[in-house]
Amino acid sequence: MRPYEIIHRKRDGRPIPPEAIAELVTRYAQGEVPDYQMAAFCMAVFFRGMSEPELQALTSAMLHSGDVLDLSDIPGPKIDKHSTGGVGDKTSLALAPLVAACGVKVPMVSGRGLGHTGGTLDKLESIPGFDVRLPVARFREIVASVGACLVGQTDRIAPADRKLYALRDLTATVESIPLIASSILSKKLAEGIDGLVLDVKVGSGAFMKRLPDALALARTLVRLGRGMGKDVAALVTDMDQPLGRAVGNSLEVKEILELLRGQGPADLRELTVQLGAEMLQLGGVAATVPEARARIEQAILDGRGFRKLVEIVEAQGGDARVLHDPDRLPRAARVVEVAATAGGVVEAIDAEAVGLAAMALGAGRSRIEDAVDPAAGLEVRKKVGDRVERGESIASMHLGERPLEPPEAVAARLRAAWRIGAGPASPGPLVLQRIEEVET
Repeated sequence: MRPYEIIHRKRDGRPIPPEAIAELVTRYAQGEVPDYQMAAFCMAVFFRGMSEPELQALTSAMLHSGDVLDLSDIPGPKIDKHSTGGVGDKTSLALAPLVAACGVKVPMVSGRGLGHTGGTLDKLESIPGFDVRLPVARFREIVASVGACLVGQTDRIAPADRKLYALRDLTATVESIPLIASSILSKKLAEGIDGLVLDVKVGSGAFMKRLPDALALARTLVRLGRGMGKDVAALVTDMDQPLGRAVGNSLEVKEILELLRGQGPADLRELTVQLGAEMLQLGGVAATVPEARARIEQAILDGRGFRKLVEIVEAQGGDARVLHDPDRLPRAARVVEVAATAGGVVEAIDAEAVGLAAMALGAGRSRIEDAVDPAAGLEVRKKVGDRVERGESIASMHLGERPLEPPEAVAARLRAAWRIGAGPASPGPLVLQRIEEVET
């Protein structure tokens, strides 16, 4: 079937044979289908959606456009976690060592931050020497010997997705649930995992702003992953305010070190424990949620999670001294407090505005090729429900060496992001819904 026919069928809402979609993706990855035709196909999908067979064919073709790792010779369950992205979302840094310490292998291929959301790779690279560009053989060795390894996507993992995502970004077709789901799973299933836990964010700091859209994405991901033979579960979680208090790469690493030492913000710890429990259940090492939670909590309390992170950092060439002495992490030369202009109770925080402020300080990037300053970022001093006095700090700005905006402009952004009123106010639940079984 010619590309024109496939586009025509999708435009009109008629079914497309799965093998035709697979051929379209394969030929596009090989440069035989031009961008303008693939852009037309994406726009048709944006408006018409995809059937289950079509979506499975699209995902499978993207998955098999490059290398698919086979980790079956490594004993034990292999489970990963993926987040759709948020502000201060740093749970992967704690989950990999905690889950590995509990007996589940974690082969984690992560991404970089873009826009107002942070990236796991950028946080890891704030640890001096940490190498996220390992060859596949070394990745396998570390997963087998240490229990977890965190690397970036190579040119040979789902290259069709890399090419298609760039096209979607330029043609206003990113916000399509079938295209999002196929993009996420084609990369994650290439890791050779047995199961996947998904953290689908919703709220002001998330990609999905509305709960119905986040639920639809979560259900699509679970259904698609299970249809492709993997164990998949999803949590739909709140991102109406930053997670934890640190936003920025080395600041977030420091906060994770606090968590692994039994401290740190309560919301960050709670979400980490819940996601970790899901991973242990999928890995078959815990039969119930309470048992799985208890095992993750114990790995925090007895220090096994922290010690496992030390192993991971050393195996990937990082300077493990910074884990014992976080002051060795990159630090901003100047920290500026942002004072509240009124007293009262914090009723809401615009998480996206906070993320954009951190980006303006140098902690993020507007293009994937931009550099980030590992020391730049901010710390949230007052969260929803907290009382604040006029002139009291609501956030601390850690100024990078190459900020995109003057500190005064960033401070104004932050003041506008905090809504302070008479109250009372309290944060909503962190986990809005758990999705495991989805009707096919």
